[in-house]
Amino acid sequence: MADDKKNQMAEAPPSLTPTKVKFEIYGEEMIEKLVKSSGNSGRVYLPPDWVGRHVKIIRVD
Repeated sequence: MADDKKNQMAEAPPSLTPTKVKFEIYGEEMIEKLVKSSGNSGRVYLPPDWVGRHVKIIRVD
């Protein structure tokens, strides 16, 4: 019976289409920004009073 479950899992291909999920976050402030190119990476500038604070980034599109 355990082998049947392993075979079923092996046969099911992973989903290639990204799905949206819902996040519920409690915080102090929110800023919506566009990520800009910076070398081989991306960059978002935040206010200087946020330096040293913990932030969470969520990609929405």
